[in-house]
Amino acid sequence: MKKSLEIISQIREASGDQKKVVFVSGNFNVVHPGHLRLLNFAAECGDILVVGVSRNNPDALISEEHRLEGVSAIGVVDFALLLPCPAHEFIALLKPDVVVKGKEHEERFNPEQAVIESYGGKLVFTSGEARFSSLDLLRRELNEVNLSSIRKPADYLARHKISAQKLAGVVDRFAELQVVVIGDLIVDEYITCDPLGMSQEDPTIVVTPIMRDVFVGGAGIVAAHARGLGAKVHYFGVGGNDEIASFAEERLASQGVEVTLIRDANRPTTLKQRYRARGKTLLRVSHLRQHAIDHDLADEMIQRIAPAISQADLLIFSDFNYGCLPQGLVDRIISLCVKSNVPMVADSQASSQMGDVSRFTGMLLITPTEHEARIAAQDKESGLVHLAEKLQNKARAGHIFITLGSEGVLISSQDVADFGLGTDQLPAFNEAPKDVSGAGDCMLTCASMALVSGATIWESAYLGSIAAACQVGRVGNLPLTTDEIMQELLE
Repeated sequence: MKKSLEIISQIREASGDQKKVVFVSGNFNVVHPGHLRLLNFAAECGDILVVGVSRNNPDALISEEHRLEGVSAIGVVDFALLLPCPAHEFIALLKPDVVVKGKEHEERFNPEQAVIESYGGKLVFTSGEARFSSLDLLRRELNEVNLSSIRKPADYLARHKISAQKLAGVVDRFAELQVVVIGDLIVDEYITCDPLGMSQEDPTIVVTPIMRDVFVGGAGIVAAHARGLGAKVHYFGVGGNDEIASFAEERLASQGVEVTLIRDANRPTTLKQRYRARGKTLLRVSHLRQHAIDHDLADEMIQRIAPAISQADLLIFSDFNYGCLPQGLVDRIISLCVKSNVPMVADSQASSQMGDVSRFTGMLLITPTEHEARIAAQDKESGLVHLAEKLQNKARAGHIFITLGSEGVLISSQDVADFGLGTDQLPAFNEAPKDVSGAGDCMLTCASMALVSGATIWESAYLGSIAAACQVGRVGNLPLTTDEIMQELLE
């Protein structure tokens, strides 16, 4: 406090009777363009700009000394100090002519308001011009992929004689494909929160929402991935008569996906909410119905999908077991694909719901987790290699990936020409994942497109692993792009 009083004395000496003092305070975790705009605005409001830097708190990313050093280096700042007390108490000591705060505080309670009015000062809010805020930093951190955390296994490439140049040619051929995707539509809502602490009334964590992001998920994002990778894509799904379904249709259409969404008045569009704080998911809330669509809707689906299948190079079943794909409909679609000689791949998720990927018979590729594979094979004890072979035989699948989360993926195949064995394993490529949701969807989409573009199963698994690594490097479902795959592939 003594040092702060000395600074206040210096400020008063410098300002005299004629110069107007302006005060700004904040954490200044990382000085960014938003801070510069705020400080430039404040400097224009008076003659001497004083900046108070908050002392260390749970939200501080770097030390108080480094934050103070960063603020002091800004040319428009005349005095900078570490606040010895809450900002409103320091304002009562300094009595600046003007206190400047960000536009976002204008409609909120400002504890310094009464203090400023008591001595005749003025509280001013920035003009609301375009700014680069901490939320912008957070949003970029969520959505951008950190490629530096991706590590690729050179031994796998050597073992299967895989070249990056050949794989680049495979990715280029994605643009020649016509892909049909069918499965459950899901909309994912990510609510980023600021943790406030523990409730005093009961043992409950208290948070306040600060940002909301909404993404198309489920089979919808599989279609968006395929489109982002260059293919012409037609997505078929089921939604409710609600705004969430309309949002999904509009979002997918804007991403270049042709959408046929059959509306079911007896169900809401599946909405999954994730409440997150400090990079971790605190709570998931699912709004859904899991009953199968009725016969009339299934008949309508067949009528709509049949023309698209006749023109397709690949059909992807993306099953979340929420009712879009009853067995009768699956069998009819498989029959259409067999008649038109269209390769099929499938994923059937069974996390909070029950599913059996083996009901999708005759697939070129299936991609269950270990848990899903054991459910489908009714085998809790076998090793992974035997489990994969057992499920592969039951489902009559050409290839199978058993995804193992942080341990990567086990590949089982009938293609042994270049390896001599039918199995191999890839580690997880991304060593610092932000959000593992959607990794399997990316792997299925990219790997299956690679297979029908002429890649071997081993090459396809490698490309699929790159796709999954890119996806888990950000939060939320955003469509993959060929640029992302190429950048990591040719690095």
